[in-house]
Amino acid sequence: SGGGGVPMKKKKASAESTSIAINESNNNNVDNDNNNDEEDDGLVRPKVGAPMPNGRPSWFHVPAPSQDVASRYQEVKESLSDLSLHTVCEEAQCPNIGECWNGGTGTIMLLGDTCTRGCMFCAVKTDQKPPEPDPFEPFKTADAVAKWGVDYIVLTSVDRDDIADGGAGHFATTVELMKHKKPELLVECLVSDFRGDEASVETLAKSGLDVYAHNVETVERLQKFVRDSRAGYWQSINTLKHAKEIKPDLYTKTSVMLGLGESDEEVIQTMKDLRSVDVDVVTFGQYLRPTENHLSVVEYVKPEKFEHFKKVGEEMGFKYVASGPLVRSSYKAGEFYLTHMINKERKEKGLD
Repeated sequence: SGGGGVPMKKKKASAESTSIAINESNNNNVDNDNNNDEEDDGLVRPKVGAPMPNGRPSWFHVPAPSQDVASRYQEVKESLSDLSLHTVCEEAQCPNIGECWNGGTGTIMLLGDTCTRGCMFCAVKTDQKPPEPDPFEPFKTADAVAKWGVDYIVLTSVDRDDIADGGAGHFATTVELMKHKKPELLVECLVSDFRGDEASVETLAKSGLDVYAHNVETVERLQKFVRDSRAGYWQSINTLKHAKEIKPDLYTKTSVMLGLGESDEEVIQTMKDLRSVDVDVVTFGQYLRPTENHLSVVEYVKPEKFEHFKKVGEEMGFKYVASGPLVRSSYKAGEFYLTHMINKERKEKGLD
C-alpha cells in the first residue's frame, strides 16, 4: 500500500483505469462545468483523481541535493544511515531536503517509519501493526545530534495508535537524553495528537523540550477529506492548548497546508482559533501531491497570498509566521529565527 493507506496503482495502469478512478472519486457528481469539486454550499474540496492544475508554477523550482561526498547533505545522510535512524525529510519526500541538510538541519523521525493512520495527503507508509519501536532509539538519536553539532533539532514521528501513550514516553526519554548531552540545545517535538490523551501531552510537555508542535494540517471544513478519521480539528487545537496550560513558557507551533480548496476566510478563522489557545508559531506551505493515489492539488497558491497570510498572522499576535509555497512545518527547523527568538526572550526573562 502507499502512503495514507491507499492501495498503490500498478505501473501499467492505463488511461482507462485512470478515468475510472476519477469517476469513482467524483461519485455521482455529474457537473461538467469544471466545478465538479464543489460542495453543495459552493465551497471546494480536494479529491483523489481530480484534475490537477496545469503544470507547477516557476516558483517551485528548488536545487537538487548535492551528491558531493564532502557535502553536509551526505554527512547528515550517512550519520542517519549508520545509526539506523529515519527522517521525515526522506519519508515524506520534502522538497527542501537539499537546502536543509546542506545547512546542517534535519528532522529526525522517531518510532519507526510506518504510521497507523491513513491521511490522504501523506506519503509515509501505513500499517495497523507497525514493528515495535527500537528501545535504543533515544540513545542513538542523542548520539547523532551530538555529532551534528547543531543548536536546534526537530524530532517528529508517525502516529502510533498501537502504543498506549502514543509514544509520548519515548519522545520524553529522547529529549531528556539530548538535553543531558547538550543542555543548551533547543528541541522542537512535532508530534501526533496522542488521540487527545492529556496525560500523554503532559508527559511530553514536562520533558524539557522547548517547542511543542502539532499540525492542524488544514481548515476545519476540510479535515474529514484530508486527515484520518481519528484526527480532528478541535482535538488538535486542544492538545496545543493543554501543552501550554501544563507549561506556560513552552512555545507552541502548528502548520497549515494551502491549495486544498480552503477559502481566505477559513484560513483567517483557523488563525483566530489558534490564537485563542495562545499558539505562538504558525507556518503555511503549499500542498504538493506525493503520488496520484493522494489528494489532487486544487490550487497553486501564489506567493502574494502567502505573504498576505503572513501579515495577517503577525497582526493577530503570532510570535512568528513562516508562509511561502515551499515552507514546511519544520522548514529550516527554525534554525535562525526561532533560535534567536527563544534565546532572546529567555535572556530578557532571566531564564538563561
